[in-house]
Amino acid sequence: MTKTVSILLPIPADRPYTYSVPEGLDLLPGDFVTVPLGPREVAAVVWEAPEGGADKVSVKKLREVVARFDCPPLAEEMRRFVEWVANYTLSAPGMVLRMVLRVKGGLDPLTPIEGWIYSGQEPERITPARAQVLELAREGMAWSKSGLAHAAGVSSAVVTGLIKQGTLNRVEIPQPAVVALPRVDYVAAELNADQSEAADKLRQSVAKKEFSVTLIDGVTGSGKTEVYFEAIAACLEQGRQVLILLPEIALTSAFLKRFEARFGAPPAEWHSDISPKMREKTWRQVAEGQVRVVAGARSSLFLPFQDLGLIIVDEEHEQAYKQQDRVFYNARDMAVVRGHLGKATVVLASATPSIESRVNGDQGRYQYLRLEERFGGAQLPDIGLVDMRKYPPPRGKFLSPVLTREIAKTLERKEQVLLFLNRRGYAPLTLCRVCGHRFQCNNCSTWLVEHRFRKQLQCHHCGHHEASPEACPECGTLDHLVACGPGVERVGEEILELFPDARTIVLSSDMAGGVKQMRLELEAIAKGEADIVIGTQLVAKGHNFPLMTLVGVVDADLGLAHGDLRASERTFQLLSQVTGRAGRAGGKSLGLLQSYQPEHPVLQAICSGDREAFYEREIAARKGAALPPFGRLAGIIISADNRQQAEIHAKALRRTAPMLEGVNVLGPAEAPLSMIRGRYRFRILVQAQRNIDLQNWVRGWFAVAPKERGGVRVQVDIDPQSFM
Repeated sequence: MTKTVSILLPIPADRPYTYSVPEGLDLLPGDFVTVPLGPREVAAVVWEAPEGGADKVSVKKLREVVARFDCPPLAEEMRRFVEWVANYTLSAPGMVLRMVLRVKGGLDPLTPIEGWIYSGQEPERITPARAQVLELAREGMAWSKSGLAHAAGVSSAVVTGLIKQGTLNRVEIPQPAVVALPRVDYVAAELNADQSEAADKLRQSVAKKEFSVTLIDGVTGSGKTEVYFEAIAACLEQGRQVLILLPEIALTSAFLKRFEARFGAPPAEWHSDISPKMREKTWRQVAEGQVRVVAGARSSLFLPFQDLGLIIVDEEHEQAYKQQDRVFYNARDMAVVRGHLGKATVVLASATPSIESRVNGDQGRYQYLRLEERFGGAQLPDIGLVDMRKYPPPRGKFLSPVLTREIAKTLERKEQVLLFLNRRGYAPLTLCRVCGHRFQCNNCSTWLVEHRFRKQLQCHHCGHHEASPEACPECGTLDHLVACGPGVERVGEEILELFPDARTIVLSSDMAGGVKQMRLELEAIAKGEADIVIGTQLVAKGHNFPLMTLVGVVDADLGLAHGDLRASERTFQLLSQVTGRAGRAGGKSLGLLQSYQPEHPVLQAICSGDREAFYEREIAARKGAALPPFGRLAGIIISADNRQQAEIHAKALRRTAPMLEGVNVLGPAEAPLSMIRGRYRFRILVQAQRNIDLQNWVRGWFAVAPKERGGVRVQVDIDPQSFM
């Protein structure tokens, strides 16, 4: 009898495929294997047979498993996690598995390093250089050739000579760990009374080795990180693994140093900026249990942990945790699921929790811990509103005289200033004064952003860029192109005119030099090597700048213009976070918000410091409208190369939507960003009551809906964060 096995492939298939097993090969669920797929071979995972059994395919037609990888199998809880994410997001299980298998090189054992060890045979002649090498070699430790030469302070030719003499024998040295093991007792934690109480509760949660979720709601600078470090210590004492999710790659540098100061070694990193070789080593050592702590971006949730006991989601409110490509998932929510499946403790930390997490904390679903005071007695900044109708900036400028006076006072005191504007580049729009021509992306329905320092016009959605022209392409007029509105570069230009002697840094995610340069700039700011910092939302997240005492928000109204249900929440979170960069080292500090609508409830809540009033009003509004977390949403995005084709399919799809009490289908409507990367887009929004099985309803709808054809693509976004 030919043995068969179910294999889940990293492709958009809704179920495993059946393969035959060659004689002499025993396979179990979770084993990583190589199998043929069309003309190529791919890495895949042995899976449990689907309900109803495997496909009824003739054994003669089955293709054979090529080989099994010498790698620890994918744990059962991780396989259940892949299935859960696929089921919840209405994605193909193979596409979720693809996120696990992104590093194929990690499936093979790490190649040993060539090493050399003392053989006991002395060389014919001993020179001073050889004597230095022998002094180290006689200790019995294996060395790499370059390592031994460097340690002995000689050239590698000296080591080569001893190898030829037979004094050193070749051995294989295992690949070193990507990071050293953290030491729980490296430095004793210094916590105040509130922190100690919160840390004790987290330790108790970890000690139970059961699933639980804790929300740490602490004001900026209250020491949330130090509190959850104690949960990490408790988990490490149990011998289990820890995952720390961070929203921004740029944040990891400062975080790694804080972690190393507490535990004597940094955690392993996992994000797009690490080299492919390091990714392979990290993946493999996580699978083997050698790496105990990982700090990374949302994709680190799909690493093959063997015994994950604790998941930290830092800045849990961040929109960066939402992936909006291929598999649409929110890493914060999936972290809770991952913890549930693996009986792990989950900790969500934020100074401005999401409405969803806050409601779960209030209703007792999550343990809710509050840290209401800054560590060390530091005071929160005073917040003031600058009414731009009363105190407008000079013509063609963007900083009110009220703000510029405070900047001057701060510089006189040798303290730092942060100016925040969530717009990259020099200006969001460039037009011709003569004919009114506006520079728009050919692939997207967006204006091209001017980057004057790079002399480019760029689209921030598809990456298209072109050189900044001297003449209008429409009418040919020279020197009549004008930049409309400010970006951080333009604010930087204004600051240089006002304060030419100040050391000024402009920070944004597309700055030259990438992440490495950004980390250097952030370190320089923390050391006091800059007087004025001008930045986008990157500067609002988690940074500790001891000398910063003034934060100016150039356009506090910017986020309030977005027409989605989270506009107020996101504006409140972002402005609270950015003003929280001031005064973290103690002393008096100030945050100034420039606004043309200072009476707006969100701005009033931030200015008064009455965060509870904001949460109560926002939660009540969501509840009254049956919006998340009191209702459910699903976004359906229909796109095609042709606008008419996209619209026709969207309308046909809408007509087949099943009628069900408690489900409301809105649209289709042209998306606010009607074209991205050359594809025209329409959106349908499904609103459902909380008790509706929304995924099952959508499955039933799509079973009778017209199929995608002719370049039409339909994507489903459960729990959408963006409505653009």
